[in-house]
Amino acid sequence: MATKVLPFYQRKHKHFGRDYRSAQSKYVVQEYSASSARHGTQTCDLCVDKKMSSTEKYIREESMIRGPEFLVRLRSHTVWENNPVKLFCTVHGYPTPCIIIIIIIIIIIIIIILFFYRCSPDDTAMYTAVATNAHGQASSQASVIVKRRSLFPTVSMLPEIKYTKIEITFLETFDVKFKAEGESVTLTCKMIINPNLANLQPEALWLRDDHLLKESKWAKMESGGGIARLTLPELYKDDEGLYTLRMVTKGGTAQHSAYVFVQVPKAPGAPMDIKIHDANRDYVIVSWKPPNTTTEGPIIGYFVDRCEVGTENWVQCNDSPIKICKYPVSGLFEGHSYYFRVRAVNSHGISKPSKISEPIAALDPTEFERLKAMKLGEGTAPGAPSHVHSSETDRTYVVLSWQPPDYRGRAPMWYYIEKCLVDSGSWQRVNTQVPVRSPRYAVFDLAEGKEYQFRVLSANIYGTSEPSKPTGPIKTQELRGVPSAPGQVVSTRDTKTSVLVQWAPPKVPNNLIGYYIDSCVKGTNDWVSCNHKPNKDTRFVVHGLKTGETYVFRVQAINEIGLSDESQESSPLSVQAALEKPSAPYNIALLHCDGTSMILSWKPPKRSGGAEVTDYYIDKREVSHHHWREVNIKPTKERLFKSGALYEFRVHGASLAGVGAPSEISKPFLCDAWNMPEPGPAYDLSSCEVRNDSVVIEWKPPVYTGHSPVTGYFVEKCKKGSDQWSAVNETAVSHCYLKVCQLEEGQSYVFRVRAQNAHGVGKPSTSSDSACIKALPGTKEIVCGVDKETGDLYMLFESCEMSEKSEFIWKKSYQEITDFSKGIVVKTEGNHSKLIFKNPDMEDIGTFSISVSHTDGVSASYHIAKEEMEKILAQSYEIRNPIIPLKSELAYKIVERGRVRFWVQAESISSAVTYKFFANSKEVVNSEQYKMSHDVSTGIIEMVLDHFTMESEGTYAVQIQDGKAKNQSSLVLIGDAFKSALAKAEYQRREYIRVKEGISMTMPRRYVVLALCKLPLPLFSKKHQGIYKATISDDRGKDVSQVDISGKDGFIYNQKIYRSSAAELVIQCTAEGIRLQCSMKYYTEEMRIHWFHNGNKLSASERLRVGGTPEKACMEIVEPTEKDKGQYTIEIMDAEKTYSLFNGLMFESSDRGKVVGGLPDVVTIMEKKTLSLTCTVCGDPKPQVTWYSNDKEVEPDDHFVVALDSGRFASLTIKGVSLEDSGKYTMDVHNKYGGEAVDITVSVYKHGDKVPDVKPTMSPKRVVLNKVSIPIPAPAPAPTPAPAPKTPAAAAKPAGRGPPPLRRK
Repeated sequence: MATKVLPFYQRKHKHFGRDYRSAQSKYVVQEYSASSARHGTQTCDLCVDKKMSSTEKYIREESMIRGPEFLVRLRSHTVWENNPVKLFCTVHGYPTPCIIIIIIIIIIIIIIILFFYRCSPDDTAMYTAVATNAHGQASSQASVIVKRRSLFPTVSMLPEIKYTKIEITFLETFDVKFKAEGESVTLTCKMIINPNLANLQPEALWLRDDHLLKESKWAKMESGGGIARLTLPELYKDDEGLYTLRMVTKGGTAQHSAYVFVQVPKAPGAPMDIKIHDANRDYVIVSWKPPNTTTEGPIIGYFVDRCEVGTENWVQCNDSPIKICKYPVSGLFEGHSYYFRVRAVNSHGISKPSKISEPIAALDPTEFERLKAMKLGEGTAPGAPSHVHSSETDRTYVVLSWQPPDYRGRAPMWYYIEKCLVDSGSWQRVNTQVPVRSPRYAVFDLAEGKEYQFRVLSANIYGTSEPSKPTGPIKTQELRGVPSAPGQVVSTRDTKTSVLVQWAPPKVPNNLIGYYIDSCVKGTNDWVSCNHKPNKDTRFVVHGLKTGETYVFRVQAINEIGLSDESQESSPLSVQAALEKPSAPYNIALLHCDGTSMILSWKPPKRSGGAEVTDYYIDKREVSHHHWREVNIKPTKERLFKSGALYEFRVHGASLAGVGAPSEISKPFLCDAWNMPEPGPAYDLSSCEVRNDSVVIEWKPPVYTGHSPVTGYFVEKCKKGSDQWSAVNETAVSHCYLKVCQLEEGQSYVFRVRAQNAHGVGKPSTSSDSACIKALPGTKEIVCGVDKETGDLYMLFESCEMSEKSEFIWKKSYQEITDFSKGIVVKTEGNHSKLIFKNPDMEDIGTFSISVSHTDGVSASYHIAKEEMEKILAQSYEIRNPIIPLKSELAYKIVERGRVRFWVQAESISSAVTYKFFANSKEVVNSEQYKMSHDVSTGIIEMVLDHFTMESEGTYAVQIQDGKAKNQSSLVLIGDAFKSALAKAEYQRREYIRVKEGISMTMPRRYVVLALCKLPLPLFSKKHQGIYKATISDDRGKDVSQVDISGKDGFIYNQKIYRSSAAELVIQCTAEGIRLQCSMKYYTEEMRIHWFHNGNKLSASERLRVGGTPEKACMEIVEPTEKDKGQYTIEIMDAEKTYSLFNGLMFESSDRGKVVGGLPDVVTIMEKKTLSLTCTVCGDPKPQVTWYSNDKEVEPDDHFVVALDSGRFASLTIKGVSLEDSGKYTMDVHNKYGGEAVDITVSVYKHGDKVPDVKPTMSPKRVVLNKVSIPIPAPAPAPTPAPAPKTPAAAAKPAGRGPPPLRRK
């Protein structure tokens, strides 16, 4: 065995990361000083001391102290003898740890390699590497097995390792998560470990996008006790991805995965994946990935921040936002360690900072090897560097690397870099002020797309070398722009809430970083980001979609410059689960055997795979055989099958997606004829209508009934996992369903059924699937009712869960309804289904149920009993045969001129009412003789008979129809009742001719003159009281008629007339307040009128001015306040009774819009100036302000500027006023309670003219109040017209008129 230490350049490129650079600065100083002490003179020691002091000046040891840690652990090997084997490991720590390998002990730095040139079987052993420093210890083990080549089998030196197989079953897993940036998320899995051995616990590994996560402040991990938990305390967009929990055991792994989405606000999301490149003494290059901007504004640029390790002072590195996702940070202090972060900027603001980078030290990665090579040398200038080349090229910089010269001097060496444009011949030194000490340097500030040549010179205190050989032409990159748009986008179904999106990559990638995917509901333009972290693959599963909704998708490519154009949209796709092959059928049972054939049954697959299982295939074999044969070449549709003397079976289900997996092999069935007297087993047990304490069990009757018909069934139940069965029903049920009650919520049960006949109880059926007694969220029951329009009986059900292929299945007595000949109709719309009975009858009594296919058992039932059906039928008859309710039956009344009014009053009628009158069974039509009318407001329908004569005796009837409602009424006028009515009619006719229509004068026989005499009394008042007489005379005599209106009755009668002419109470605004007024036909001061406010009587005062005009009564409130809110009522009184007008008014004035002040009455201004009219307004809610110019509303434009600041300060600005702007301006302040209007006079005069003297017009401030509706008491209903009284005296008084005139002869 031998050890070998690799050269430094191999270790740097192969094993070293950024952590090495931040750990070795102390060792650099120590090694440098040790080398100098061993080989130097006094002068060289002075140089070394300067080097040490300058180096230690920038080193902070505290930030680099750490215990040893294995970055690359030892790995076991199995080899043949005489073959070489190499063991190596990588360790970091500060101070530098010592590595000890058991068996061979050596001390090395950082990387140890154990090399066996020719292995022998004696080298077989377990090797351990132990790393130690002052802060801790770490170890790593590996086994080496060396096998001997031999013609004869050899016995292994190590015993065979037998692993204990540990099975892991997940009980609870984490689902897809949607969280906002900055929030926390916890992913938890609960599992059963079998066997659960304390010394063989599985290892829990968490991965994000197949990258292993480690415990840190960004990720907290817990494992143990059957629970594995990952907590991300503060989410960044870098944390978005597919998270996988992998439980690793000696016998295998078990894992679960789900996606975590990190959403962002309107401000741009934080950049992601911060990486550090090309770290050196005074600069680093920072790169990152841009955020998605689908729902945000476009990115303007980025800010890069740095923070020295051990402090919290973040310093912004760039003064203005940079547009590309890469930035060189210079000005770092050598030996110091830094963190970096990036922020994005858009029009909404600056994003949250990205997750900080790993710490990086500003060190020369080749300094240690260079110092280590300083052993001997003379005081001479160094040689020229060689192999100068470009290791990285960008748009504005080039990173150069070269091979240092073979330098043995003790004096420090540095480098100068020169550049030259190709074909220019002019060399320009790049680093004139800062010497470069490492053989790697980034040249900045280069022109885009130009070709350069570079060369390097080495130097020390003794001189400068010759230039190196120039590089070939190196061309800086040009800004190539964003990638082209991705190709065709194809979306396919995945699950109920996710879709798989695939696309073609862009034809021009331009340093492609990844893709962003957007989704949009079909018919809208609301695009939503599906991922907030670039996806590197050309396929992505979009989660969080709504089942049944139709979406379209598009994709954008991204590079360090930005986002490409959107791809073409995908075809619309409805979100549903993808089609899969059905799962295996199960529970194959034997239902009957006649000695030559068997009847089998089985349960359908639990998972149909998204398509209906339509066919089944059966395989058979004898117990002693191993080969299966198909029983049916053609698929069978039924789940019952007959077979000859066979013993074992299995069944396949088939759908559009293909033939599914076979079922488990049935137990052996003996093909002996059944001849027991009891019935065989029932089959096809299923559960439905699962509630929190009950479930309904259905089954099918047995195929073999025994020696007598089946008379009933018994149901038994058993808790899942138990074998103790208990009876559900003590008495057998005759139907094939039973509702099982009094179950434990959340408990799972299985059921079985036994059939019974006259000979006893038969075999139990196969157990049903377990049913968890817990109702589905949002479960609804069936609603039963009668349609108020049609009178149909209906049952309505709303499903809490639906899929694209869901169907509603209605059943009666749990048998599907297939006969629709009796007027049964099923209407389905969305997730609602209605079962309608057009002709309900007593045969519809029973239990009706509904189930929804392709759901998790959505179902319900409703039982209609005999009593309920009787009520339903009665209600249906009333709706289908409605009756118009009548307030009064058909009646008559003698009216003026001896006419007869037949009328009937209904509770209510519509404007579409129709009616017919009949006289002696003959319909009469509307004419001069029969005048018909109706009043919708009162419900009165009447017919006026103009000539009531002897021929009018008989029976009268009316038929009414309003929509579907009907009614009729009749009146009999015969015998004494008819004679009495005829006498009254003739009397009224004579009185009308003699008194009302005037006197009959004797004229030539061919003429008869009718005269009408009137005495008008305008503005009737108390002064007109008295007895008025009218005398009519001719040569045949005279007649006198008088009326007394001198007493109280007459004046009261006129007051009634005045009161009946009163209109509604209204409100008007005045200059001093508001006016309440009631218009009426007549008004005098003798009328007693009172005003009330909220029931309190008001009296006249300075604030309350009560008065009126001949046309109206009014009350004015001066300067209304908050206390004046309320209801106002006006009452008109006479000597007998007080008449209250049921009119009220509610107003609010304190909150109306008001102008507080600030506006002048008159404004004079020179033309071409700017006029600003400003004032303060108030009101609650905030008022609206409208400006008018000469009574025309001002439209805001460049000339007129209208503003309302903070809802209080209103202004109108007129830019460049002209003579046309002169006139009246009005500001209207208004809210829902009212407002005010103020006038301003504006006078514009020309330059040089005398300022006009304009006097303000006395136009007061106008108050405008809105009328707010309040509940108004309805007036008392008018008395129902009654039938004509039987006594002639009572009928002589005309209805609805004043006192009858007195007559004297």
